[in-house]
Amino acid sequence: MAKKYTKKGRKSRSAGRFGARYGRKIRKLVADVEEQMRAPYNCPSCNKQFVSRVGTGIWKCSKCGLIFTGGAYVPTTPVGESVFKAIKRSQDE
Repeated sequence: MAKKYTKKGRKSRSAGRFGARYGRKIRKLVADVEEQMRAPYNCPSCNKQFVSRVGTGIWKCSKCGLIFTGGAYVPTTPVGESVFKAIKRSQDE
């Protein structure tokens, strides 16, 4: 039977590979960013959940093959979304 650990006693998810180094807060922040980075995202072209990170700021849909740029850890950033809305608004006028 597997051991049950309390929340305080277990390693910090994907950042557990760092062991006791760098401090708990930094390891938690790294784990949060990596979780966000590896989450499934919708493709802007085919709208299917097949987008994955290729490199820093480069994203690819494995379904339709679309390669596009975005944020370093997420495909769309809040600033990018606001710029996209402003461009769309100016085109409607």
